[in-house]
Amino acid sequence: MQIPPSSSNSGQVSSTLVSGKATSSETGRVQLAGADVDSTTEGQMERAFRIFGLPVRQLVKVVVYSLLLVNFVHYVSNDITVMRHAVHDGWKLVDWTSAFATTIDESAWFALLLLFELETYLLSDEAFTRGRVMLMTGVRIVCYLFLAHTVYAFGDVTWKLYSDYEELNSPLCSLADEDLSFASNLEYTELSAANCTTLASGETFYRFEQKQLVTDPEGFRIERQLAWADLLEVLIWLIILFLLELMVKLQERGVAEGSTLQSAKTAKVLLYAMLWCLAAYWAYRGHWVFAWDEALWILGFMAIGMNLEEWREEIKAENVVEGKPSEA
Repeated sequence: MQIPPSSSNSGQVSSTLVSGKATSSETGRVQLAGADVDSTTEGQMERAFRIFGLPVRQLVKVVVYSLLLVNFVHYVSNDITVMRHAVHDGWKLVDWTSAFATTIDESAWFALLLLFELETYLLSDEAFTRGRVMLMTGVRIVCYLFLAHTVYAFGDVTWKLYSDYEELNSPLCSLADEDLSFASNLEYTELSAANCTTLASGETFYRFEQKQLVTDPEGFRIERQLAWADLLEVLIWLIILFLLELMVKLQERGVAEGSTLQSAKTAKVLLYAMLWCLAAYWAYRGHWVFAWDEALWILGFMAIGMNLEEWREEIKAENVVEGKPSEA
């Protein structure tokens, strides 16, 4: 967000805040919110901390967003792999969309990340025309619908792991001719007479995922844990999304301080801590790509938080100049 240029009463060079930084001629000094800033020094620092023509902070964002896109391709491939082991002739539309819940979820988060980047950094206030606002609102609604589907899909998977499964008391090889896949910590192997003795021993197994997958007791326990991790993760992210939306709405009204904003910032820190714990759990289970992806998404939305912080500083400066309060 940007605030309009203002000039000091003593005739100093006018300045415009661009992405949280005041700019003017290299030989002048600007006065903003009652504080003198040496624009020559600021210009030198700005040029010194640029790589490939971009400020370091923006370059970091570009790198993080690019790595997230690479991970997105991995998740699409992973969803296709799981689908091939679980699909059967009786599948309905909701089964297909549930199979690609992660792909749909990631697509929605990418769109929301772009919207937040536009709102909090890339676009000036004047750029928010009625048509653009309507378009962004429409995209936002579609994203929310996608995320609601993700909650349903992950919740359904978790529920069925406790309500729709079959306990079997027979050797694994007795199931070799039933066109099943053996599941073990999100790895899936087509069950056959040639490999049934090497996949697991014992005589207690569980069929689940519409009876298309089978696993041993340890594998079933892990399946339940991973399902809870997925569901908890998406719920935490939705709360973070709500807090970001709240902060954007407050700052659009010129609010840069106050108990509501501070509570939202504190809550986000706690929620990010929970997500880091989930990332550690994925790593513990050997799913390093999932842990890496979790870390990248956290960093991506922390970058949005930095945009909000810069925007708040602009609002405070503008409010001081105009004699307005910054608290709600």
